[in-house]
Amino acid sequence: MNKIVGFIGGGNMARAIIGGILNAELISKENIIASARSQETVDYLEETYSIQATTNNSAVAKVADILFLAVKPNMFSSVIPEIKDCKKEGQVIVSIAAGQTIGAIEEAYGTEIKLVRAMPNTPALVGEAMSALCLNQNVSSEEADEVLSIFESFGKAEIVPESMMDAVIGVSGSSPAYVYMFIEAMADAAVADGMPRAQAYKFAAQSVLGSAKMVLETGKHPGELKDAVCSPGGTTIEAVAKLEETGFRQSVISSQRACVEKSKEMSKK
Repeated sequence: MNKIVGFIGGGNMARAIIGGILNAELISKENIIASARSQETVDYLEETYSIQATTNNSAVAKVADILFLAVKPNMFSSVIPEIKDCKKEGQVIVSIAAGQTIGAIEEAYGTEIKLVRAMPNTPALVGEAMSALCLNQNVSSEEADEVLSIFESFGKAEIVPESMMDAVIGVSGSSPAYVYMFIEAMADAAVADGMPRAQAYKFAAQSVLGSAKMVLETGKHPGELKDAVCSPGGTTIEAVAKLEETGFRQSVISSQRACVEKSKEMSKK
């Protein structure tokens, strides 16, 4: 891709995206530029990724064909006024901030913009993100494909309507926390049964990783894969029965839906 990609903000998610782009050789390092508030972060970005970096947000906005807004949501009110009058012609803006709707960002810019609202999750840091993208009416199909290819360089990504973004936050944006709790609980049980702690985490985490890969790569229904592990009168069906008895499935559903409701509340503010 022969485009200049810019980042306003140099935190963990920006670094994950930059790393994904470079690892996939999607864009050359000479065509990536980022800004950060501290000189320390600027130095880190330059030394780690060999890209251009600066403390000047406007300098990035002036040259980027695709501009990532990679700052905290509460920074939008100060950052957008700083850069909105110096955007490059034809620039596609990509926001990765939670709770910032397309309408709110368009209003902050106060002019016609090409905008992608994205929701990656923290597994981006290990190249295994699940990202959702929604587009405003000004983004062409070619531009959408270019942005999608960037997100697919560090995981999987799909374009969804903005009305689904709260559900996305529940099922992928926040869900790594639920999965970490599940891994921790499995490891605790293994420790209780005599396994060393470090080994327990490894066994539990690899089992979750492998199970997720089975769902994605076989295309089989999770219930079918579960049934294949459950031998009649065996150990697995005993554990599954206990999970049902203690409300495992309903706990996950109700917790995730609470997450979605909170996201809806935050979007209204």
